[in-house]
Amino acid sequence: MLMAGLRPWKGVRPNPNALLVVECDGLVPVDRITRALDRLLDVCPWPAARLRRQFPWGRLQWVAGPRSTLRRPLVWREAVTAPAQLDGALEAELNTAIDARREPPLRILTVDIAGAASVLVLTWFHPLMDARGGENLLSHLDHADREMPWDGVSRSLWPDERRRTLRERCHDAGPSLPYLRSVAPVPPVSLAASLRPSGRACFMRESFTGPDGGDHRVTREMSWRLALVGKAMAELWRRRGMPDVPFLLPVSVDQRPKGAPGPTFGSRLGFYFASFRPSETEDLPALARSLRLQMADVLRAGYIEANEAGMEFLEYLPLSTMLRVMPWTSSGELFSFNCADLSEWPPALAHCFGRRIVNAYHIPVVPPRPGLGVFFNRCGSRHNLVVSWLEGVVERADAARIIEVVREGMGWTRITRE
Repeated sequence: MLMAGLRPWKGVRPNPNALLVVECDGLVPVDRITRALDRLLDVCPWPAARLRRQFPWGRLQWVAGPRSTLRRPLVWREAVTAPAQLDGALEAELNTAIDARREPPLRILTVDIAGAASVLVLTWFHPLMDARGGENLLSHLDHADREMPWDGVSRSLWPDERRRTLRERCHDAGPSLPYLRSVAPVPPVSLAASLRPSGRACFMRESFTGPDGGDHRVTREMSWRLALVGKAMAELWRRRGMPDVPFLLPVSVDQRPKGAPGPTFGSRLGFYFASFRPSETEDLPALARSLRLQMADVLRAGYIEANEAGMEFLEYLPLSTMLRVMPWTSSGELFSFNCADLSEWPPALAHCFGRRIVNAYHIPVVPPRPGLGVFFNRCGSRHNLVVSWLEGVVERADAARIIEVVREGMGWTRITRE
């Protein structure tokens, strides 16, 4: 929810869009999507809700009226003649920000390529749900498309209410405050610090196959991937003459039960911070071990659960007050860059709207600070890597170099795009 309350940095208004891009092996009719949405709205209003704050200091919350008043999210179709034109349609979607106070927090685009295959693009206002929630939502829509009537209420759409007393919440959140105050004794720097990003979102995406044979457990670990992205960023830092100040980046942890889809709406992510110096990336195995130990220490101390509980209190405070909790943000820097592994595409969601899913990946818009992020996910045998940035923070050649450093370190082979 914090993204919904962010204020502009130097005239750049944050764009809270997130995209889920799903490549299908055939054409998907728009009327099947609209029918499924109508069925979903019969049992769940949140895709047509509005974001409200009851009081100026109150919690942001989703509000929806009776079914008769709900406006179906926009569903429309575009056609392109070649796969290479897809990125233009995706970038336009990224940069058409959703105003959740005045319009539904979701829209769905189908891009038909050369009249042979469709790419589904779900765009949502990020505080509505996290990346796994977007995947769950597509699963619900596919279920509603196939079955009528649809018993959607029995499916897990929203988190169970936590019935913790104020005393219990205070106890759970207790370690969060000292952790947030101490996590960065040296304030971090980002590439956006000395620049004026235009606010226009850009991205670059590549797909890969993994190496054959061997034991690849190390490269599957998030600690190795963080180290690799750190190596690519360290190169960029050196080219820009940036200091050897420790990188600071938030690492999200899905709080859903392992192996279960879990709730769809609302964020189910906890987080902690990883920290390491650019110079430490010269020894990747050692850095990966260090990051693994950091993660173990955080889990042992219970900081992820503490931060999650602490956010319940911070949601009632203005952003300026939140930032005072973290003194290292006084310069406007929140962290150095974004990095997340959005995990594996759900094997149960191999088809949607009667078509086989060939590939799927996420493209989130990053905040003005740090203005740059790297995102992993896997769909079947395909490894996807997305670099997302705000125009002016890096050039396309910089994004291509980040992808190449990660590709080399993972031992991946590029899949040529047709």
